[in-house]
Amino acid sequence: MTAIGHDKDTVLSLDKMYCLILGKSQNLTDTLILASYDPKDQSAAMLSIPRDTFIGDYKSSATAWDKINSVYQTENGPQKVMKYVSNLTGIDVKYYLMVDTEALKVLVDEIDGVTFNVPIDMNYDDPTQDLYIHLSKGYQKLTGAQVEQLVRFRHNNNGISYPFDYGNGVEDHGRSRTQRDVVVAIAKQTLKFKNVTEISNIIDIFKAYVKTNLDLDLLKDYIPVSYTHLRAHETLSD
Repeated sequence: MTAIGHDKDTVLSLDKMYCLILGKSQNLTDTLILASYDPKDQSAAMLSIPRDTFIGDYKSSATAWDKINSVYQTENGPQKVMKYVSNLTGIDVKYYLMVDTEALKVLVDEIDGVTFNVPIDMNYDDPTQDLYIHLSKGYQKLTGAQVEQLVRFRHNNNGISYPFDYGNGVEDHGRSRTQRDVVVAIAKQTLKFKNVTEISNIIDIFKAYVKTNLDLDLLKDYIPVSYTHLRAHETLSD
């Protein structure tokens, strides 16, 4: 990664960056989001990669191990996952950011929670995973533990999942949309001034809980430069 200093012209001269965000649970990457950021115009975009995407050789004999969410476990790490995503999208993905559920909880609590519009009443219990999801529909402030429940939700105990107009009738589509929206909500919350002044604490959380090949120390220099531009872009996007 090119070193980023405090000079605005340096920031604006950087090429667009692509980073694969991986959410890991039980050694599977059930969350795969390809994120892009262009410092020239402060634009960002996200593309969800369905966890069941086939990456094997023969569909007729495919097993669960031929799904992209199993690559991390079977092929020893995120580098291989990036390779598959690059092949699927035609984009040269150089960076990854691996977040486990514990990191998500700690980060959300550090930024004093996240306000989110939960799209459906969520009630799901799976003792085998120690997973218990109980959230009410509606706009509310969520703790780290509640955000973990939100991003892991697929369907209720009675089988009811996201409404058709939210996830096109496919539970994993609804789940992917929720995960993308959660990333945006967390990003907006961290842009608030009181959180930016405590960015060192957030970077320390990343160092402790997040695996990445990005140089997180460089981000400490980058955020003060881009903060004004990002806030302006966020306001225009709302």
